[in-house]
Amino acid sequence: MKNLKSAEFLIKETDFNDVFIPEEFNEEQKMIAQTIKDFIKIEIYTRLDDLDKPDRKLMREVLDKSAELGLMGLSIPEAYDGFEQDFVTQMLAAEKLGAAYSFSVAFMAHTGIGTLPIMYYGNEEQRQKYVSKLATGELIGAYCLTEPEAGSDANSGKTSAVLSEDGKHYILNGQKMWITNAGFADVQIVFAKIDKDRILSAFIVESGMDGVEIGPDEHKMGIKGSSTAQIYYNDVKVPVENLIGKRGEGFRIALNILHMGRIKLGANVLGAAKKTITDSVNYANERKQFGILISTFGAIKYKLAEQVIRTYGLESATYRVSKDIDDLIQQLKGELPDAGRVTIEAIGEYAVEAAILKVYGSEVLDYVVDEAVQIHGGMGYSAEMPVEKGYRDSRINRIFEGTNEINRIIVVETTMKKGKKPDFKLGEKAEELYGSIDDILAHNDDAQDYYQEKFNCLDNFKKAIMILMHAVSGEFGKTVLSEQEVINNISDMISRTYISESLALRVRKIDNDKITPNINVYKDILDVDIYDAAFLIKKQGLEAVNSLSENRDKEKLVRVVNKLTDVGGVNVKDARRRIADKLIEDNEYRF
Repeated sequence: MKNLKSAEFLIKETDFNDVFIPEEFNEEQKMIAQTIKDFIKIEIYTRLDDLDKPDRKLMREVLDKSAELGLMGLSIPEAYDGFEQDFVTQMLAAEKLGAAYSFSVAFMAHTGIGTLPIMYYGNEEQRQKYVSKLATGELIGAYCLTEPEAGSDANSGKTSAVLSEDGKHYILNGQKMWITNAGFADVQIVFAKIDKDRILSAFIVESGMDGVEIGPDEHKMGIKGSSTAQIYYNDVKVPVENLIGKRGEGFRIALNILHMGRIKLGANVLGAAKKTITDSVNYANERKQFGILISTFGAIKYKLAEQVIRTYGLESATYRVSKDIDDLIQQLKGELPDAGRVTIEAIGEYAVEAAILKVYGSEVLDYVVDEAVQIHGGMGYSAEMPVEKGYRDSRINRIFEGTNEINRIIVVETTMKKGKKPDFKLGEKAEELYGSIDDILAHNDDAQDYYQEKFNCLDNFKKAIMILMHAVSGEFGKTVLSEQEVINNISDMISRTYISESLALRVRKIDNDKITPNINVYKDILDVDIYDAAFLIKKQGLEAVNSLSENRDKEKLVRVVNKLTDVGGVNVKDARRRIADKLIEDNEYRF
């Protein structure tokens, strides 16, 4: 079966045999993951306090050590001194590195947004000159997009580039802020407007060029070990051959690189969540109150189980879309001549899923770290414990790579745009479902088995989403995207459905392939997840319906949302306790 395109999961069924699940990692992938885990244990956890200080020299030293292991070149072709791993492996590496606190931010900024714009959009000369050295750690990269007056609206930046009289240089002037790795980066990807262009262009700037001034590191709430500073450009002479791509292509480069950053952030926060869950259960299995371990308390088991359920869903979706991207890369290799463009085009195709992982993942991690502090009690508020650091470091992820507010809009806007294409037909399907509301209300699902019941629920969630997309588009028309509260409702419904479907497909495949003898605990995870998803989707759906002031079918829409989100009762108390009991017995996240 051909893999689904971005957002097509809303209108097409996915066979569980066609999804990739983490249980299928091969030995090479497991070896890379173990190498990263060992590196973090030796180089990061032994000096967390030192690395939590804005010590530019120390962070650069640790980055250099990761380069010696070849970790910086995992996504780079062998022609440029990399190891050219597939996208699933890159995401697995990003996951494991997510447990490395501030180091993770520095590393991912360098290997991702600080390197890949040149790899994906640069010419052969630029790749040979810069990418090889970035892949081996000889050079460290930074990505310079944000400005004091240009955050979410990146194209409003004021940094300018004017062609010199002799035509050999662009004279760069402006200011960038919140630049990760600014304090020790050798190479900067800088976005600026040439002359009075409306659209940005992208340049390679070397930090040692005359006129480049690096400010002091910012004092931040978390990720304190990451060098974050402002950079000033005062008549910097950038060689014309350092223009990346075409003039005016910078905004497209920035957007596509952000898609890549978002999806890899989803893997990063997954690693951080697993580390935090292990910290939580370790403490719960040691701490006694009233003479017994707190891990025996129902309230603590609830927290542990919820940490697991949300993280497991995130993991399922992360590797599902990662394999989809790998498959599309292979398909595009025969259509696009440039290897770099192939990869970024494949990633950009899954913009909806990238935004979902970014939003859902960052909010899952915020939940996990918050409950970890609560499980630790007073000790969780102490800087002596790693969960305090994890709590502070987590908060930036809802802002990184475009705020969650922006990404929620991207989920719906991109889905709507794709839905208008002839080969997608989401709009037609939505209109058809809207016209069939009476039939839907009269129909009763007749599930034959456990999994059919779950996938019927998911199918109903999708119907509710499409009906409401048609309804809100009909009422608000061309201004629909300005109704951000309603867009948020629809976005959360889409995101939650994708996560739950990914989880369901994974559990179904695990059961079918007899991967574990303890399938019942995974069914518990699925039961609670679908149950909770139904209530969230119902709430968001009803809020969207109640925001419609002129729709004559409001009463009928309320009824159909209630019907399509109706799920059977689940003993969530016992299910969560069984999930928590496995975690408590393992004493680490091992799902």
